[in-house]
Amino acid sequence: MAKLILLRHLKSQWNLENKFSGWTDVPLSKEGIESAKNISDKLSGVKIDKVYTSPLIRNRETTSLILENLGKKDLSIVVDKALDERNYGRLQGLNKDEVKKQYGEEQVKLWRRSWEEAPPEGESLKDVYERAVSFFKEHIEKDLKSGKNILVVASHNSLRALVKYIENIPDEKIINLEITYGGLLEYEFGNGIYKKLT
Repeated sequence: MAKLILLRHLKSQWNLENKFSGWTDVPLSKEGIESAKNISDKLSGVKIDKVYTSPLIRNRETTSLILENLGKKDLSIVVDKALDERNYGRLQGLNKDEVKKQYGEEQVKLWRRSWEEAPPEGESLKDVYERAVSFFKEHIEKDLKSGKNILVVASHNSLRALVKYIENIPDEKIINLEITYGGLLEYEFGNGIYKKLT
C-alpha cells in the first residue's frame, strides 16, 4: 500500500497578520518556522519517496524545513503552480476582519470556503479543484499507483480541493472542511481506493 500525506504550510507572516494571502508570495512567520520541528516529529519514521509542492515561498519554505528536520534533503521535489492557493483577487493583502465588516461574515465565508462562490476577480474552490485535481490525477496518483509514498505540501484551498476529491465530499459539505497551519492528513492508497489514516 502506498501512503499519501497532505501537509498544509506552516503559519505565514500574513496568516499571523490576518490578511488574505492568495497568490501573494508571503514568507513563513517566526512562529511558523519554530513549529517545523513538532510537525517533522509527527512524520519521523514515515518513508517518503517524493514530494510535491507549489512555487509559493510559504510552501517551499515549509517543504525545506520539514525535509531538513527529517534528514531527507535529497528527496525529489516537484514544484508546480497547480498546487498554489486559490487566487483571492481583490481581497489579497486585505485584513480579513475589515473585509468581514465591509461585506458581512456570511459573504466572506462563502468566498473563502464554499464550492462555487469566488471572491471579486478571484477563484472559486471549483476553479482550484479543476487545476489541482487534474494535476493530482496525472502526476501524484500515478506515483501512488506505482507504490511510492508521497508528501504534498500546499496551501489551504488546494489541499481542500484534493481532500474533496479523495474523500468524495459533496459540494455543499465542503464549506465545513478546515485544515490548520501545519495540519497533516494521511491516507493509504491501494487498488484505486483511499483509506484515511489521520
